[in-house]
Amino acid sequence: MAKNTVKASDIRAKTDKELETRLSELRKEKFNLRFQKATGQLANTAQVRKVRKEIAKIMTVAGDRQRKAGK
Repeated sequence: MAKNTVKASDIRAKTDKELETRLSELRKEKFNLRFQKATGQLANTAQVRKVRKEIAKIMTVAGDRQRKAGK
């Protein structure tokens, strides 16, 4: 079974600007997926979970960076 997940190490390798851009894209995608689910057009419901998890990973890395910068 092939998983198309993003690793935390890949996220950590990106710059803050790249993370902001990706986070914005994912939030738009999450909105669109929720809209498709509500209208019954979403074929792959697992995609919603993958997007949520990737958002959480990016937020975690961003939070770690902010805490390290604050020290």
